[in-house]
Amino acid sequence: MKIYTTKGDDGFTGLFGGGRVAKHHFRVDSYGQVDELNSVLGLVASLEIGDAMKKSLVRIQSELFDLGAELATEPSARQASTVAKIDDDQVSTMEKEIDHMEAQLKPLTTFILPGGSVEASHLHVARTSCRRAERAVVALSHQDTVRGELIRYLNRLSDLLFVMARFENHRRAIPDVPWMGRHTTPTEP
Repeated sequence: MKIYTTKGDDGFTGLFGGGRVAKHHFRVDSYGQVDELNSVLGLVASLEIGDAMKKSLVRIQSELFDLGAELATEPSARQASTVAKIDDDQVSTMEKEIDHMEAQLKPLTTFILPGGSVEASHLHVARTSCRRAERAVVALSHQDTVRGELIRYLNRLSDLLFVMARFENHRRAIPDVPWMGRHTTPTEP
């Protein structure tokens, strides 16, 4: 199979199901953002993180392929699609992972700055990439039909990535750095 087809040289791309849309279409943006998130998670999984977290991220990468494939499928072709569908069981799995890690962390009392270890910093980048993908899918949902499970999945995934970043710092004995908001008042002339 050749990597290039030249079919996208006109600024349009093919969807599963046969249709073609402009490359700036909300649908293409949404699955493109999910693909970018998946790449960031691949980077995180290549770092020195624990085996359980690595296993979780690799599972999530496969689920994101399913999610992206659904987004890349024309609504009229979804019933015939054989691609696995994201469902609430996967959301529940992430919630259990969040609860397990949070039980080992100090409760938050303020916003924290993203950062800490290299691994945690990359997890925060993944979290923000996930939020961008979520915004793109929500935008698509205002133009076309998107199952609510996809939005819930991305929303929960960003929560999981935040907790993973905190957990990774905790594992390395790196404390959370609280946000120190500056409260200024106007001065008299």
